[in-house]
Amino acid sequence: MRLLTELASIQAQEGALDDETLRAFAERHHVPLYQLEGLRSFYPVFREVPGARHRVQICRDGPCRLKGETRAQALAAALDERADVDVETVSCIGQCDCAPALAVDDHHHGPLPDVETLTTWLEGSGALPSRPTGLTTPLPTDPYADADAHYGASRHWLTQPPETVIDAIETAGLQGLGGAAFPTARKWRFTRQAEGNPRTVICNADESEPGTFKDRLLLEQAPHLVIEGMLMGAAVIEADHGIIYLRHEYETGRRALETALEAARARGILGPDARGPGLAFDIELFVSPGGYILGEETALLEALEGRRGEPRHKPPFPVTAGLHGGPTLINNVETLAAVSSILAHGPDWWLAQGRGDYAGLKYVSVSGDVAEPQVLCLPWGTTVAEAINQCGGMAEGRSLMAFSPGGASTPFLPAAAAETPMAFETLREAGSGLGTGALFIVGTGRNLAEVVIAQARFFRNESCGKCVPCRTGSTKGVAMATEAARQSGADITPALQQLHQTLMRTSICGLGQVALLPILDALERFPDEPSLQALRGAES
Repeated sequence: MRLLTELASIQAQEGALDDETLRAFAERHHVPLYQLEGLRSFYPVFREVPGARHRVQICRDGPCRLKGETRAQALAAALDERADVDVETVSCIGQCDCAPALAVDDHHHGPLPDVETLTTWLEGSGALPSRPTGLTTPLPTDPYADADAHYGASRHWLTQPPETVIDAIETAGLQGLGGAAFPTARKWRFTRQAEGNPRTVICNADESEPGTFKDRLLLEQAPHLVIEGMLMGAAVIEADHGIIYLRHEYETGRRALETALEAARARGILGPDARGPGLAFDIELFVSPGGYILGEETALLEALEGRRGEPRHKPPFPVTAGLHGGPTLINNVETLAAVSSILAHGPDWWLAQGRGDYAGLKYVSVSGDVAEPQVLCLPWGTTVAEAINQCGGMAEGRSLMAFSPGGASTPFLPAAAAETPMAFETLREAGSGLGTGALFIVGTGRNLAEVVIAQARFFRNESCGKCVPCRTGSTKGVAMATEAARQSGADITPALQQLHQTLMRTSICGLGQVALLPILDALERFPDEPSLQALRGAES
């Protein structure tokens, strides 16, 4: 029994997890009541009371704040008068390509409508605007012309020794594409060599950082590539069970995955002989109860084991002691899809896709002040400027002021760095990083201080609270910056730097280690930006 799945199912039926419901569940399943209360208070999707008939959630982060904060406030104010609607602002909901975005009744996600359109929909008629569908199928990395051809690579590679599969991935030079950039072949080899059971393959489909939505596109349009990548991972580490840990806002992706999983089982791709005669492998779809911190792999494991999603101390690492103590292979959506592409075409094909010395293709989420926010599939080594041009250039007549190349945790770079190739090493040398592949564009005329404080505020809001330095330090840092931006006083840079160093040394996971970086790096890289002068103790 997945404890969190059971609780989510009850809430879907009852509308909430009230005290009486938790007590009955605790008695029925012999689970301590305090554990259930801890889960209810930790995960964002759980509610103590049902609330109004309708629930409207408006994104407050990153691209949505940049593109429509005033519109969002106006819509919230108009709806606040209705007794049948609960309105709340929430962290990123993964719809940054249609910013500002909202969710209605936990299942509709798309661009923010006007008051009249939403009111008409709430009253039972009319339609809400839909979000962009992304790239056309098949995707550039999809080697299969049609559904009948799906899983062709696995049929061949399942007959080969596992080390041969690892060698092919190693030859291609594939690195983890979820942000850490750890060599994929090395992770697979470590997990294969680890001793013990159970052995599990997990797809981390919980991308939740503002500006990041590329995995959503892959799940919706090419779920078979993810399934095939997981199957090959299972063959390599000898696992009979896989889990796709899916972000709860990705309803369209969930439906696509469910359809693809059923089709794979019907064809025998998954099932009792998936890895070969008598060698079973099947995949469980687990829908996350929410929270950015669940993207951290050990926090994800805690959730799967029915606990609060708080990161574990490492070592040990999941490759040796993961889910239920067994060796666990965890990769994100794009990495597993790339494995399928590499094995289908061969590593030489992958190596030839990049520019110059760069290898492969990279999916990049582009949002913010561009004319057409979208997911791009780019050859490695494509410059930031080229990516902006492929999105129709800058929006609203603005010029480029700053860009964050890899998500909220990667520092902003100035317009002068726009010719930097999009690759791990080049962006690192430029002083930032490729991160999750989320290119967030900020145009001239924007208040950069507000943008970077909002980034730091996201990390403060999403801290799991386990680390005292992270929990209190991120709160203190954001409060200092917010007050300084409102009313210039003393230069807060030295105090922020000291606080940041404390968080860097004492936080368990990366969230606390980067929580204040958006502000500090902006202060360093944009010395002439008027909106940042107040943080330095000077009037803007």
